Amino acid sequence: MPKAQETLLEIDLKALEHNVTYLKSRLQPATKFMAVVKSYAYGNAAVDIAKHLETQHADYFAVAYTYEGEQLRTSGITKPILVLHPQAISFNILIEHCLEPNLYSLKVLKEFVATAENLNQKNYPVHLKFNTGLNRLGFSEADIPEILSLLKNTEAIKVTSLFSHMGASEDLNEKEFTVKQIKTFKHVTHLLLKQLPYTPMLHMCNTSGILNYPGAHFDMVRSGIGMYGFGNSEKENSHFKPITTLKTVISQIHQIPIGDSVGYNRGHISNAPLTTATLPLGHADGIGREYGNGKGFVAINGQKAPIVGNTCMDMIMVDITTIDCNEGDEVIVFGDYPTAEEFAATANTISYELLTGLSQRIKRIVLK
Repeated sequence: MPKAQETLLEIDLKALEHNVTYLKSRLQPATKFMAVVKSYAYGNAAVDIAKHLETQHADYFAVAYTYEGEQLRTSGITKPILVLHPQAISFNILIEHCLEPNLYSLKVLKEFVATAENLNQKNYPVHLKFNTGLNRLGFSEADIPEILSLLKNTEAIKVTSLFSHMGASEDLNEKEFTVKQIKTFKHVTHLLLKQLPYTPMLHMCNTSGILNYPGAHFDMVRSGIGMYGFGNSEKENSHFKPITTLKTVISQIHQIPIGDSVGYNRGHISNAPLTTATLPLGHADGIGREYGNGKGFVAINGQKAPIVGNTCMDMIMVDITTIDCNEGDEVIVFGDYPTAEEFAATANTISYELLTGLSQRIKRIVLK
């Protein structure tokens, strides 16, 4: 690849394909695959990624909010799109773009039925989510009689799937909790299935569920972070390739004498002769103020350069005292080394937060 001359995010579609192929190799042939492309496909480029996956890899897509699904539709994506957290104010737009809502409470179910009936819909596809222990969104078992009553009294909607979400599938120390979630899901879906005149799909597994709980794959699985290169364990990470490389360049090099400071609020005071490089990215790009002063590092010519001082809005400074480099040289913020997980871990956070927090002002380059 040509060397970076500015801050940019490279998105490797071959690595994406490798990851999806591996995930699907863990499934039975009939199990459907839902590609989660919410939050700009975890900070990447949702439209490019969805277009690449639509033709042969994804049976479904999932987004968080209606406007994300609208963007995919207006960009030409035709596969079914599940909206995981729709709001009632967007129901008309959702139906206009043939998006499929997650209905997770009696209030939301009633509001959507009213909208669908008002728009003369028949058998509009919806998904019902059940809370099995995450305690975030979802119906409870006690809601089932009213759900069935509402479904029997309208022709406006039809349930495409029943689903839930695992809360700790990556943590095998919490296996008892996850097994209990699976058992609860089987129980509540059985209560519904025996009274519905048709059979919706069932799905529960996220990436770690796919890898750790094959008995819970049901009819479909959902993957987000795994597609983008992370398997939530050192063992599984060996099977994945990060699709995202954040690159930048050295804008300027400074020689810092003993006692001089670096950055706002004199965030770093030099106690020895120090050489720093200033890089053109900062907290406005998603490298937050939790980094700096030893938290976070970049790679320059394959060597580790710790962030020093406080992160600025548009710039960070790194220690290059022992690195042979020049102004204009390429810098790897994260990619193969350091990985997004390694970078995030220095500030006690996770790759999800780092990736999804990347600013849209960063130039995206899609490698096909």
